[in-house]
Amino acid sequence: MNLLSESNLPFAIGDLQGCCGELQLLLKAIRYEEHNRPIWFAGDLVNRGPKSLQTLRVLMGLGERASVVLGNHDLHLLAMAAGIRKPKSNDTAVEILAAPDGHQIIDWLRKQPLAIYSNNYLMVHAGLYPWWTVQQLLTLTKEVETELASDHWATFLSKLYGNTPARWQDELEGAERTRFIINACTRMRFVDTLGNLELDTKESALQLPAGYAAWFSHPNISALETTVIFGHWSTQGLLLNKNVIGLDTGCVWGGKLTAVDLSNRKLTQVNCAQHQVPG
Repeated sequence: MNLLSESNLPFAIGDLQGCCGELQLLLKAIRYEEHNRPIWFAGDLVNRGPKSLQTLRVLMGLGERASVVLGNHDLHLLAMAAGIRKPKSNDTAVEILAAPDGHQIIDWLRKQPLAIYSNNYLMVHAGLYPWWTVQQLLTLTKEVETELASDHWATFLSKLYGNTPARWQDELEGAERTRFIINACTRMRFVDTLGNLELDTKESALQLPAGYAAWFSHPNISALETTVIFGHWSTQGLLLNKNVIGLDTGCVWGGKLTAVDLSNRKLTQVNCAQHQVPG
């Protein structure tokens, strides 16, 4: 659980998606070389941006100072490495698979967590499923992390694509259980009053699919004493509420790359080139 002192709370940084130049500018802007503060990264480290390979090398080079959570694009890269998913037309992370250190990078990536928790701050790529407690989330994500770090990780990943089951039940087992955990942690945006995920709509919370609400609008989230930090939702953009911080500010789409200092909520942002056009 790695408790941090209040004076050494981390910076949290949103989705990188292979935008290594912007990452290096942001690290310089927060003066990371002048202090020894931890840095948390909200997932979707790779893909769509132009320098996924360099991005992961930079993160690995930060050593113990960097803590990352896996996003859906990071899992997609692992699935490509396992030979169970083919590259999409706008994928840019394929270069990692051909790199001389590609095997080491993939091994490092698959051993990263789905969630980080310390000092009442929780980071998870898509957010906290409102029907789970923080401790339940950490217990469930450990199930997935153990499998990804194992020798049979490729077989494990091969069973986990799809949108069902849409709703959590404690009695779920096998692939259905782990598929829901991964979907909730890396793909979730909208949920209905029964806890069903809607995984197709990518618009902001201002354009709700009928019968659904943004996960962070649920009363269970509002009542949390923990602050949830997430990325994943570029159309939602920056969100700085008392107990919810959204940091995907659309870097790869020509937006900004954002860091927040968790000790004082101060924002640091850099402008980003438009590497992808929404379509």
